[in-house]
Formats: sequence, structure tokens, C-alpha cells
Amino acid sequence: MPFEFQGKHVTVAGLGVSGVPAAKVLHGLGARVTVVNDGADERARAQAAELEALGITVRLGDGDTLPDGTELIVTAPGWKPTKPLFTAAGQAGVPVWGDVELAWRLRRPDSAPWLAVTGTNGKTTTVQMLASILKAAGLRTAAVGNIGVSLLDAVTGDEEYDVLAVELSSYQLHWAPSLRAHSAAVLNLAPDHLDWHGSMEAYAADKGRIYEGNHIACVYNVADKATEDLVREADVEEGCRAIGFTLGSPAPSQLGVVDGILVDRAFVENRHKNAQELAEVSDVNPPAPHNIANALAAAALARAFGVPAAAVRDGLRAFTPDAHRIAHVADVDGVAYVDDSKATNTHATEASLAAYESIVWIAGGLAKGATFDELVAGAAKRLRGAVLIGADRALIREALARHAPEVPVVDLDRTDTGAMLQAVQEARRLARPGDTVLLAPACASMDMFTNYNQRGDAFARAVRELGA
Repeated sequence: MPFEFQGKHVTVAGLGVSGVPAAKVLHGLGARVTVVNDGADERARAQAAELEALGITVRLGDGDTLPDGTELIVTAPGWKPTKPLFTAAGQAGVPVWGDVELAWRLRRPDSAPWLAVTGTNGKTTTVQMLASILKAAGLRTAAVGNIGVSLLDAVTGDEEYDVLAVELSSYQLHWAPSLRAHSAAVLNLAPDHLDWHGSMEAYAADKGRIYEGNHIACVYNVADKATEDLVREADVEEGCRAIGFTLGSPAPSQLGVVDGILVDRAFVENRHKNAQELAEVSDVNPPAPHNIANALAAAALARAFGVPAAAVRDGLRAFTPDAHRIAHVADVDGVAYVDDSKATNTHATEASLAAYESIVWIAGGLAKGATFDELVAGAAKRLRGAVLIGADRALIREALARHAPEVPVVDLDRTDTGAMLQAVQEARRLARPGDTVLLAPACASMDMFTNYNQRGDAFARAVRELGA
């Protein structure tokens, strides 16, 4: 039965990009809304004033106490399940939804189906590729979820869509028990956000929720068995298929690569004998291995929705990646300088390092509990040198000493933003013509920068100074 909001007391947990619109939507549906928030800074006070002017109750600085009479909690995705507010809700039998669950419940009966994407890395790029392919097929669509249009706006607004390309984080999936996508993909699984989920098993289980109730296709990564395991464990609609993607030659029910061509052996007649050409590897921008994998995943979801092969090619050609994702900044003295500041964990950095043959690696920042031995051991033969910055650079330096002792290392004992200019200058000194100087930090940026965007911008400025 649909949840009836009229007159219900709903507590919204957290202000911000999801909490404020959720509170407004719920208020508009006739709910009695109380917003609770841990912080009480200037931004929170301004948001509170905006909501209170509508008649919504806001309690700042008290995000742990369950308001009396609460019948439903709608939470910001980042709030941990162990928070006292949710413990109290569980004891009182109060359900907890996230913003994705709320959006799913508010869909109209004729609303657009969801093609959903999650994974440790590559979600945003894959969803943007998918949206580009869907648009090339003439479909009304939008990239939504963690990016682009708000999911709540997409399902409650006036604009009509044929299909939505939805990016979902593990946080969002944790709080979305009713979600049932048309088709979904898990791109990869690697340790991340374990402080939030509590264990790798819990993290993987939340990612796997994206497959629950899928109608047409569960798309998995052939090279990452854990993603296929999640498909096997999922309770899907009868007839839903497991579809793999691989950088190698595809088996039946897979998409893959043959002689530089992206091919489909899943959504074709007689897939045991036939294959459909979709696009060339050169149509993928940039054509790094992990980005080709992203393109195959996007293509699989699009093909599951019935998109023709030509639209896959056209959509991939039209796609332009966001900044700071393997972005070529410049060539200086025969050396390429590449900004992958978005590589904030070891899994993303491993993919980035695999895209180049000879690398001067700029790395470091906040490790978030990560270890670097496996990453360094796998990349050692590709490293011309390394320049280390940031608070936890010693962890990478020690891994380099253990697994790549012949690689020259420059350890910059600085955590100020100006350190990036020196890092780029040191990298130039180490590099030879034909090398790539790669910013792929394997760490978060907040020890030195506001975010990974600012870090990447600092790198690009420093590179431009070299060529000036």
C-alpha cells in the first residue's frame, strides 16, 4: 500500500542537498515535518530559517534524539546506521528511508523506469555515458541521483522522462529497501567507506541491493567476481538476465572488446553464434582500460532498454568526461601531464596507473585507513618516479620502499596548497620524453584542499606555469 503522508509526523534527518528538498516535498504532501540536524553553523541556520518560514519545525544541534510522535524518518544518505537516532527508531518500530526511497515511493504509476549504477569507482562517468547514449537514441532522459537532476525533482516535477540514468551510492542503497530498477549495474567492488558500513561484507551487501527486483538485466563485471556473486544472491524478477562486461572477448550474454571494437553478445539473436558491433575503442573518451569498462557497462544497460547499436556509438562519441577524471592537461617537453584528482582511493588509482606505460606519480593526502602495498606492487614496473605530498604520504613512501625500492621518490614535507607547484616541478625533473606525469593521489584531499576539484585545479595551474 502507498504510504499516506497527510497528517503523518515525519522527521527529516539532516539539512543539506537532500534534507531541505525532502522536507519541502513532505510538507507539500501534508506531513507534519520536523527536521533535526547535528550542526548549527551559519549555513544550517539559513536553511532552518527558510524551512521555518514554511511552517516546518527545525531542531539544530540535536541530531540524535527521536522527536516524540515520529512515524517515519527520512534521512540524509551520509548519516551512519549506528547513530542513536536510528537506534531509537528501531526500538520504536519507526521505519527509516533515504531520499532515494522517498523518491521511489513518490513515483507516479506511469513514471520513467530506472537504469541504476553503483560501484566503488566509475559511477558518475558511467551514468553520464548512459545518459548520453539514451539521448542519442532520442529518449527523454536525465542523469540523476548523486549527480545532475535531483531524484525528487525528477519524479515529482513537471518534466516527463522516458527513462532515468540513476547513480546510487552505497549509503543511498542502504536506506532504499523498496527500490526495484528496470536494470542495474555494479561496476566493481573494493574496500571503501568501511567506517560507515562496519565491514566489507556489509558494504558489498548494500551495493548488492541495487539488483533486488531487477526486471530485465543485472549487469556485472566479469573481472570482479564479487559483482557476479551479488547477482547470484539477488532476488530478481523471473526472466531477468545476468549480463557481464569484459575487456576481453565476450562469451554469450556478455559485452566485450574484439580487435578494438566494443561488441554485444547479450542482446542479439542467437547470441551463441552472433555478435553486434557497437562502437570502436577510439569512440571512448579517454580510451583508458577502466573507462572502456565503464562504456561497456553503460552500453549494457542501454541495450537492456532496447537502444539500437548506432545510438551506443553516437552517445559515446558525444560524451565528454567531467574534470579531474584522467583529464589531459598539457604536453610539456614531450611529457604528458594528466589530472586524475578524482582518484581518491587505491582502487581508482590502480585503474589510473594501469592506463600508462611510464609514469611519474604524484600521490598522497588523507589515506582514510587505506594501505598501499598491493597498489604499489602492481604498478612498480610502470613507475619512473614518485612525488609524495599530504598528511599520510609516509604510508605510500613505505610501500614504495618495500615494493619498488629502485623508484626515485621525492617526499615533500608540506601540506600547504602551494606544495602542488613544487610537486609538479619535481615531477618534471624526474620525467623523460614519452612519460606521463600523473596526479592520481589514492587519497582524499581535505588535508590540503577543500576537495579533489581544487586539488586538480592546482595541478593544472602548476602545469600551465611549466609551459608558460
